[in-house]
Amino acid sequence: MPLHPEVAGFLAQFEQAGGVPIEEMTPQEARDMMSAMTFPVTDAPCKSVRDIDLDIESAPIAVRIYTPEGEEPHPILVYFHGGGWVLGDLESHDGVCRDLCGQTPCIVVSVDYRLAPEHPFPTPLLDCFMASSWVFQYADEFGGDAYRIAVGGDSAGGNLAAAVSLLRRDMELPPPVFQLLVYPATDGTRKHPSVHENAEGYFLTAKAMDWFWKHYCDAHDAYTDRFASPLIAEDLSNLPPAFVMTAEFDPLRDEGIAYAEALSNAGNRVEHKLYEGMIHGFFNQSRILPCTAQGMEDAVARLRAAFA
Repeated sequence: MPLHPEVAGFLAQFEQAGGVPIEEMTPQEARDMMSAMTFPVTDAPCKSVRDIDLDIESAPIAVRIYTPEGEEPHPILVYFHGGGWVLGDLESHDGVCRDLCGQTPCIVVSVDYRLAPEHPFPTPLLDCFMASSWVFQYADEFGGDAYRIAVGGDSAGGNLAAAVSLLRRDMELPPPVFQLLVYPATDGTRKHPSVHENAEGYFLTAKAMDWFWKHYCDAHDAYTDRFASPLIAEDLSNLPPAFVMTAEFDPLRDEGIAYAEALSNAGNRVEHKLYEGMIHGFFNQSRILPCTAQGMEDAVARLRAAFA
């Protein structure tokens, strides 16, 4: 299927804008660029939105708690933002979290984990693990239901959600009830055909992914660690049900599909959906590109079913 016309138009405008490729930027330059491209969202209904710092031994972790209208206790989604473990923050994914909160409805706890390369693997994962553990422990203190906690994220955030689920299983801790994995990065070896098929011209490039992985994993040579690359874990059994979303024109497409298949083969309940004509990042663009709205609608429907 060809690119959706709206997506093709977006890419044409993006190319005309020019600029330095992300792999030629410093991490701070790339963060500044992402911040400049982030616009505030005010039209997603939430009862309250508040920022707090978690008192964690390793380091304070900032989270943003979105609470929906309605009767407590609410189910909870712990959300890890994308950005290649190098970019992103509470602001970059504020709109996505507001939509998930208001439309599901559920409490969304957005985690501002520390970023690479200043904090390479495993620090972002450990921050996400500690934040999710805090949610399990204190859910009732902010109107949440400790028996209905899901994890989710997009791209690098999908990687972190998968790894948190794997780590909680290995530590014999209560599991999330669901994993929302939006075009997740799952394999640092980057050997899948879509890496080459969609290497250039579709917003996220293969060279950019190399740059992200280098900043995340080079310090500890962790590309083949199962918590950095969940796809290569020897045992993927006994993990929470998952909805894996992939985009047709995305370098990460095939590793997302492979992860869904591996989860299924290990006996887990998994649904995978390929979004034809879409590119990496489409999940975050519903206010700019109406054609991408189906992704949010599907995520909300699966979360509602998981929380029911």
